[in-house]
Formats: sequence, structure tokens, C-alpha cells
Amino acid sequence: TQEGDDGVRRLAVIDYSKPSSDQRMWVFDLSAAKLLHLERVAHGRGTGENLSEHFSNRPGSHQSSLGLFRTRETYMGGNGYSLRLEGLDPGFNDRARERAIVIHGASYVSDATVKVRGGVGRSHGCPAVREEIARTLIDTIKEGQYLFAYFPDGQWLNKSTILSCKVPRSG
Repeated sequence: TQEGDDGVRRLAVIDYSKPSSDQRMWVFDLSAAKLLHLERVAHGRGTGENLSEHFSNRPGSHQSSLGLFRTRETYMGGNGYSLRLEGLDPGFNDRARERAIVIHGASYVSDATVKVRGGVGRSHGCPAVREEIARTLIDTIKEGQYLFAYFPDGQWLNKSTILSCKVPRSG
């Protein structure tokens, strides 16, 4: 872990390369090496239909963002109990707060929606989850934990400062 990450006990991972009809969000307890949640998660309507295709950091794009996020405070908003995210990947998700990209529950993330549409509904860019699990999941990862959103996007893979860890060469 990095300096100052003493309180990190949980990691959420979203694999946007999987269709929205699949469970593609994992929440891990790092200290116990245990899977706590496996859930469906929505992506932004500008990102694609059932399959994700486009990602953005731009306000108004209604697209999901990639990279590493730090979870912050919870609040009650228009979508109920929600969790603010701080984007840590410059140029790819560092406008998350400005864009109001948060985790929240949504009625369109459900088995019924998958049966009717072939995938979950789409958000304005938020990683929305089932209403029934939202509070529990949010409380599991709030206040300084990590969320990592992945997709094999060439630009992000090549230019992300989070992914460009430079390992010192020995010898």
C-alpha cells in the first residue's frame, strides 16, 4: 500500500468489458482475503447499450469513467443513499466529483430489467447498483476505500498515470 493508506481494507473492482447483464462488480475485504459482494452494475448511457464501448471524463457526456477512485462521504440525494467518488486518474476520472459520479441504488439495476432489456438500465455515468444492496454495499466501501473501474481501452491503458507504475531495475 502507499503511504497514508493505513485505513484501506476494501477494494471494489468493476470490469466494464463484461456485459451489463453479468455480475461485474466485486467488493473484496483485503485483510480477510474474502469476496464480500458480486453484483451487477450500470454504466453510463453514453458508454453503450449492454456492452460498454465509450468512456469519458467530460461533464455532460453521460459516459462512465475508468481508473482508480477513492471513496469518500455518503449523502442522501435524488437517488437516495449515495457515495461520492474521488477520481485519482488524471485526465480519465479526476472530474468525478464535478460530474457527480457516485455509487447509488437504481431500480433499473435488477433481474427484471435484464429479462426485459437484455441488460441493466443505464445511468448518467454513475456505477449504479441494485436498490436492495445499495446501502450495505456503500457502507462496506465508504470513507477512503478504493474502487477500480477497468476496460481494455487503449488510450487509458497507454496513458493512465495509475497504470504506469515504474518498477526500479535491479543490477
